[in-house]
Amino acid sequence: MNDDFEDMGPVDYLVVEFPGNRMTGEGFPLLVDLVDRGIIRILDLIFVRKDTDGSVMALELAEVDADGTLDLTVFEGVSSGLLGQDDIEEAGAAVEPGSSAAVLVYENTWAAPLARAMRRSGAQLVAGGRIPVQALLASLDEVEGTPGGTRSAA
Repeated sequence: MNDDFEDMGPVDYLVVEFPGNRMTGEGFPLLVDLVDRGIIRILDLIFVRKDTDGSVMALELAEVDADGTLDLTVFEGVSSGLLGQDDIEEAGAAVEPGSSAAVLVYENTWAAPLARAMRRSGAQLVAGGRIPVQALLASLDEVEGTPGGTRSAA
């Protein structure tokens, strides 16, 4: 197992909310494309629903695609076992009542060679994070002196 870890790229997770349980599936082919091109490897993908009473539950793929409009069969069996009930509850806490979410845990395989080289040299990742696009745009607007968030598409 330790050798497997040494070969891995950084691992991230996302919780993507679908307000009002409206999921179009538009992003799923793009997710599959990232996997096919070796950019990421999906370790876990689960779906959760938060009812209007606040209760949270994991969903089976068949429940996500109840009307048969989404082809989610490619995601059948995608589970490393990393996610447990506490992760489902935590994801549910971030979701508005009456909505559902996808919880995705993935390895950034594109970064694995860099991560291996850094580990061999004794380097350690001591901090990380993500800047939300909205925060980035607000900062750029401030720098450019465009009050009220009115950016021109250049």
